[in-house]
Amino acid sequence: MLVEDMLSELGFEHVESAMAVAEALPLATDLELSFAILDVNLGDQRSFAIADVLRARGVPFLFATGYGARGMEGDYVGSCVVQKPFRRDELAAAIERVFCQVE
Repeated sequence: MLVEDMLSELGFEHVESAMAVAEALPLATDLELSFAILDVNLGDQRSFAIADVLRARGVPFLFATGYGARGMEGDYVGSCVVQKPFRRDELAAAIERVFCQVE
């Protein structure tokens, strides 16, 4: 199941997606976002530059990666991570953790 479908089933009404850092940066910069899910690897690039933008804007986010917490580096070690592949309930729990950290 696609992440977009999982989010829809969890009640999220508007979902944007990007397959490359160059495509995602304008979304992270310009859109009014409730939160974001970042795949650590977007094509041949890492998504940490997008995380930097989201963090500066105060937008909560989590990372998705097949490497789990081992895939994190720098300032993002210890960030909320959901390990791929994941089920809808695992995604829901990760989203809840992100919002609990924000409160």
